[in-house]
Amino acid sequence: MRTLLALGALAATLAAPGPVPPPAPGPAPLPARMADTGGGTQLITAVAGDTAATTGTLTWWDRRGGRWVRTGSAPARFGAKGLAEGERRRQGTNTTPTGLYDLPYAFGIEPAPAGTAYRYARVTDRSWWCQDNDARAYNRWVEGLPRDCRAAEAEHLVTYETQYAHALVVGFNYDRPVRGRGAGIFLHVNGPGATAGCVSVPKDAMRRILAWADPARRPHIAVGTRGGPTAITRY
Repeated sequence: MRTLLALGALAATLAAPGPVPPPAPGPAPLPARMADTGGGTQLITAVAGDTAATTGTLTWWDRRGGRWVRTGSAPARFGAKGLAEGERRRQGTNTTPTGLYDLPYAFGIEPAPAGTAYRYARVTDRSWWCQDNDARAYNRWVEGLPRDCRAAEAEHLVTYETQYAHALVVGFNYDRPVRGRGAGIFLHVNGPGATAGCVSVPKDAMRRILAWADPARRPHIAVGTRGGPTAITRY
């Protein structure tokens, strides 16, 4: 009888499941794999498959408890000619500059979405973005077109009713502008197709981003590809 009981106990022990191993860790979130995130606790990443792509994914992240957490995501559009390394980009090429950039301020034709913390400039019929390489206001918003900024070399912001309903200025070539590198790079609402060099997202996503972004948390935007010389992890 004892032998039968012992055998039964042994069989039960052999049949009982062992401890479940912990799941294998997944890949670290994208910001954790980047060389630099700008030093803040908010980040936007815009990733294309390669430099010829005109579409990709934009994701916004929060740093919480020492780790990066994905907060939202949306399909993104890039320049009609794809992407180009920011430091070597040339103006008028319809390419989106890759790199890591700050976000100086927001603007729009429509009122700021509820909860917007960024300084938000309302577009008027006198609002222009000067892209004239010979102008003192190169790569700057101006109210009223200066004499040295040709209208053919500037964007009359109010005429882009759809795209500039809401936008964030991307700090590409902004602090110390290099003439000929490019001007007027924004994160804005989708137009009818690829952009002239900006990054664009659907309007509802742009509104969510503006309600989320907090300048006190120093958000930046990183633009790049999944791999290669312009891989987003390089920035």
